[in-house]
Amino acid sequence: MFRLAPIAAALLVVLLTGCDALGIDSPEKIAAVREAEGKAIGGACRHAARAIEDCYALNKKAEKSSVFNGWREMNDYMRENKIEPVVPTLNTPLANAGAKAAVDAEEPAPPKAADKAHPAKTKATIPEAPAVR
Repeated sequence: MFRLAPIAAALLVVLLTGCDALGIDSPEKIAAVREAEGKAIGGACRHAARAIEDCYALNKKAEKSSVFNGWREMNDYMRENKIEPVVPTLNTPLANAGAKAAVDAEEPAPPKAADKAHPAKTKATIPEAPAVR
């Protein structure tokens, strides 16, 4: 009787190893979930007329490659079906900048009279990056 107990326990362990009832997720399952979440985030960002950079900034924990794939797939889908983006109503500076950029990309603003008089003032200056050693 005592010889049968270790064999039964070993058999039980072997049978439960492939069972999802234990609540242990495999690395493949975790990777698939992260990929699906990233694609959903990217698709939602594109539908909300957010730039991909804004999407990355708003979702720092999401994988960038899956976010981009979702954004690109939604972009293609929206173009094929002529779906207009939905402007987000979230009141954060980053979200407002993304929505404004999407609107500006669709309709360029006419130049102001002051901009015509002083074209040097309208150029954006980009600071140089420090030298990498």
